[in-house]
Amino acid sequence: MWFLVILMTSVTLHPVLCVSINTCPKKCVCDDANSVQCFRIQSIPTGISKDLRKLNLGYTHIKELKGRDLSGMTELEEVIISSCGVEVVEVNAFRAQGALRSLDLQKNKLRQIPRGLPQRLEMLRVGHNRITGLQESVFEGLRKLRLLDLQNNQITNLRSNTLSALVKLEFLHLDGNKIETVQGALRLSQLNLLSLGNNKITSFPSAFFTPLQSLVTLRLPGNLLSRVPHDLPNALSYLNLDRNQIRALRNREMGQLRKLTSLSVSFNRLVSVDGGLHLPNLTVLELPGNHLRTLPSRLSPNLERLDCRQNSIHEVTFQHLSGMKLLKHLFLENNTIQKFEANALRNNVQLTNLALEQNFLSSIPDGLPESLVRLDLKGNHIVAILEHELRSLKHLQVLNLRRNKLSSLPQITQDLLPRLRTIYLDENPWNCSCELLGVKRTLLARRVEIPNELCTESVSVPEDSWRAYLMAQHRCEEYLKEIEYQVEQTDAEEYYDYDS
Repeated sequence: MWFLVILMTSVTLHPVLCVSINTCPKKCVCDDANSVQCFRIQSIPTGISKDLRKLNLGYTHIKELKGRDLSGMTELEEVIISSCGVEVVEVNAFRAQGALRSLDLQKNKLRQIPRGLPQRLEMLRVGHNRITGLQESVFEGLRKLRLLDLQNNQITNLRSNTLSALVKLEFLHLDGNKIETVQGALRLSQLNLLSLGNNKITSFPSAFFTPLQSLVTLRLPGNLLSRVPHDLPNALSYLNLDRNQIRALRNREMGQLRKLTSLSVSFNRLVSVDGGLHLPNLTVLELPGNHLRTLPSRLSPNLERLDCRQNSIHEVTFQHLSGMKLLKHLFLENNTIQKFEANALRNNVQLTNLALEQNFLSSIPDGLPESLVRLDLKGNHIVAILEHELRSLKHLQVLNLRRNKLSSLPQITQDLLPRLRTIYLDENPWNCSCELLGVKRTLLARRVEIPNELCTESVSVPEDSWRAYLMAQHRCEEYLKEIEYQVEQTDAEEYYDYDS
């Protein structure tokens, strides 16, 4: 309802202001874009404009939805009734909303999907409810539905034929249910994303994935799969199989996935990966938390990220990594690596991030690529750092040497690690000699950050005499002054983002 307000001056009696005001129900906010949002209500308010396009009743206290509650709002395109405690939606409650495109009923107490939904509906969100199953014919007529979100319900059985009416469906979310059995073939030719994570699925029917020729993203983490499912679609680009019970990656199960760019099989029971896994477009391979004893070899030449942390890998050789010339990130922390072949990474000329924490290395690997920006060696058995081990690292910005067995360092001058920004040195058995204090002053003069304290500015001496101490301090001060004189002051260089 609209009304006119006219303000008159007491002298001229001429109108000075004319304002058009649209009535808005109590406890609601209305805007000029045909949108209404209400708060702390227990029923759908009356008096809402009939040309309303968006109705947001989220976080209110509506227990039941009936057709008469919305009957006057025939132009609605989006309805949000989430986190309200809704228990019942009357059959055909949205029958009058023929233009409805999006319906959000998440985080309520629904035990079944509402029946009689508008045929133009494109997005239906009913996640975080108490739905235990998908009734036959509940989706009949929804031939334009593109997104169906059913995550975090209590569904135990997925029968593919209950979804067959959704011929335009592109996104299907069924994560966080209790699905144990899957039946039939999923005949959804337009499906782009399927997410079935955190269920109890042990296997899929042999033809389940066959009709899904448009499927690009498949998420199956947190299930009970003991092998990679058969007949995965050729168009697949992203595959997540984390937290299952898979023991091997075989070419015969995955060879057809020539468009796959990202594969994650973290925290399974992997003991083997077929050599030369035929995935030519793979750029990301995530394999942490498995039982691998050797690095997978002859992988995709396009690989940019390889994560094999938390395995039982004991050596790194040139043969393992030689074909990965585009590799940028290599994560090998928390393994049992003792042997790192010299120049093992000589072909990896784009590598920027190398993580080798918590292994059994006794020295910095020889012949590391010049492209490295971050090198993590925390928690190894390194007893000494030699200049030639650092000489090639012209772009290194972060060096982590925490918790090793170091007592001294070489003098890190401007020509050695010229772009260094941060060096972690704590929890080593340092011998705080003049030479080490000189290294520290050189680094600080170059504005290199040293988190946590490295020695105090006094040198320790073996003799237990005050005179010996004073003489040592004097010699040390002279030495440190000479070091400071030799330090070249340079302008700060642009920081390179090694996470990119």
